Amino acid sequence: MGEKILNQLSIELGKRLRQKQLSITCAESCTGGWITKTITDIAGSSAYFNRGFVTYSNDAKHEMLGVSQMSLTQFGAVSEQVVKEMASGALEVAKADFAISVSGIAGPEGGSEEKPIGTVYFGFATRDGENIYTKSYRRLFTGDRYSVRLQSAIFSLKTLLEEIIKN
Repeated sequence: MGEKILNQLSIELGKRLRQKQLSITCAESCTGGWITKTITDIAGSSAYFNRGFVTYSNDAKHEMLGVSQMSLTQFGAVSEQVVKEMASGALEVAKADFAISVSGIAGPEGGSEEKPIGTVYFGFATRDGENIYTKSYRRLFTGDRYSVRLQSAIFSLKTLLEEIIKN
């Protein structure tokens, strides 16, 4: 059921991006490329999707997207600061109009009192001329690793459709 929802969201996202002649990129950590896969499952997605980034490690976040070592050390990979930097870095590198970033703790290990398993941060970036605007969200999902990752992918596409690409 969840994957069917993802497919429907991807189709709608593709339609809107085509209509507006805009492009998107993804910078993913805990979702491991699932959002990118979902977007590119749609035939013709090369019209609005050029590249994505799976930056699972802190080194990858820093090297590929320009996330600062200070942010990674001070706030951790699963944080508002890092997902905003991931999104803006992906936007710059991919030269896209919109970027989604995701970093979280899908489990079954790795949680803490401050950031329990199921904690996921999302970053969204867009540009207006030379300026880049970012927005972030924090969610706490329940379920196993698969469920947390699926809910993260759904939330990403739904949020992009509802709040970032407004009619």
